[in-house]
Amino acid sequence: MLPQEIIRKKRDGKSLDRGEIAFMVDGIAHDTVTDSQVAAFAMATFFRGMTRDERVALTETMRDSGTVLDWHGLDGPVLDKHSTGGIGDNVSLMLAPALAACGGFVPMISGRGLGHSGGTLDKLDSIPGYRTAPDLDLLRKAVREVGCAIIGQTVDLAPADRRLYAIRDVTATVESMPLITASILSKKLAEGLDGLILDVKTGNGAFMASIEAARDLAASLVEVANGAGVRTAALITDMNEPLASAAGNAVEVMNAVEFLTGKRDARLEEVTVALGAELLVLGRLAADVAEGARRIRDAFDSGKAAEIFGRMVAILGGPDDFMDKPRAHLRFAPVERAVLPERNGIVQSVDSRAVGIAVIELGGGRARPQDSIDHGVGLSRLAGVGAAVGGEDAPLGIVHARSAAEADKAAAALRAAYVVDDSAPPGRPVVIERIG
Repeated sequence: MLPQEIIRKKRDGKSLDRGEIAFMVDGIAHDTVTDSQVAAFAMATFFRGMTRDERVALTETMRDSGTVLDWHGLDGPVLDKHSTGGIGDNVSLMLAPALAACGGFVPMISGRGLGHSGGTLDKLDSIPGYRTAPDLDLLRKAVREVGCAIIGQTVDLAPADRRLYAIRDVTATVESMPLITASILSKKLAEGLDGLILDVKTGNGAFMASIEAARDLAASLVEVANGAGVRTAALITDMNEPLASAAGNAVEVMNAVEFLTGKRDARLEEVTVALGAELLVLGRLAADVAEGARRIRDAFDSGKAAEIFGRMVAILGGPDDFMDKPRAHLRFAPVERAVLPERNGIVQSVDSRAVGIAVIELGGGRARPQDSIDHGVGLSRLAGVGAAVGGEDAPLGIVHARSAAEADKAAAALRAAYVVDDSAPPGRPVVIERIG
C-alpha cells in the first residue's frame, strides 16, 4: 500500500477498510509514514469524517500499536473512567479507590493539564515520592495488591496516539471527532478494560461548551468503545462552575483527602457517586445504579476508600502515613489571602474557565508545554453558585500564592469571574443526562 493513495481515498470522501487504516497507524507508530503524510491524513479525516466502522478500526489499531494489558487471574472486573476535563475535577482521586473497595480493579491512565483545565497527574505530583510514571511491573503490582493505580501513559501504551496527537496539535485538526475519539479510547482500551464510564463535561469551563457538542462527543465515544468490545456509557455533566471547592494541585489533593475522610463538596459527591454507580453496573458488580450508588457511598462512609487511597500512594512511592498527615507532606504556597466580593450577596454565576486561567497565571498550570508547575499554588474554599458571600467567613475563595503581588492579581481575577446579586439563582443539575 502507498500512504498517498490512502490519503487520496479519504480526501475524496471514501471509506477506508481496516487494512488501510492499520497500514497508516503502523506507519505512524514506526515512522514509516512522514510527518507531512500524517498531517494530510489528519486533515482529510477532519474534513471528510469517518464512519462508525472506520472509527472502531482506527481506535483498535491505535490501541494495538503498543502493549495491551492482560489482567488474567483477577477476581473482579477491570474498570476505568475518563473525563473530558474541567476546573476542580479531582473525581479520579476518590473514584478509583471507591471502585477498588467495591471489588473492581482500576488501572487508571490519566493525563496532565490541558489548556485551562487541571490534570490528575499534576495533582498527584504534589505528593512527595509518588510515581506517576512507573513501569508496567509496578502498575500490575499496585493494581493486583491494592486494587487501583492512577498513573500516566507509558511509552508502551498506544504509541501511535502520541505522534498523531503531536501533529494534530500543530495542524489545526485537534477538533476532529473521529481523531478525538480514537485518541481518548486507544489509551483507555489498552488498559484491558471490562467497563468504562465517560464524564463528558459541558458549560463555560468545558472544552465542549455547548450541550450539542457534548452529546456528539459522548455518542461517538460510547458507540466506538462498545463497538470495540468494552461495555461503556457516558454521563454529560455540568461545568458551569468548578466541581470541587478547590482548583490547583496540592489544594485539590487536600480536597480529595477531606472528601475521603468525610468532608465532601455536594456537587463533587453527586458526580463521583453517579460515575461510580454506572461503572459498578457496567462491571456487573451491582444490579442497577441505585445499588451501585449505595455501594459507592458505603465505600466512602466506611473509610475503605480512604484506606485504599493511602495504600495506593504508598505502593507508588509516596509517604506511608499520607492519609494521617497530609498537610505535613503537601507543600502549600506561603501567601494565603481571602478574596472578598465587591458586594455582599448570593453567587449568580461563575466563569469557570477564568478560574482555571487564574490558577495557570499563579503558576499552577502550563502556558507552554515545556513550563514547570508550582504544585503549591491555587485556590481553595471556592464559593459555589447559590452560596451567600461577603465578610471574612464567606469569601469567594482563598488564594494560595508565592508573593503578595501574585495574590493581588489572582484575587482580582477571581472577583472578575464571579457575578453576585441579591436573589437566589435557579437550580441547575450537575448530572445532565446519560448516553449509552
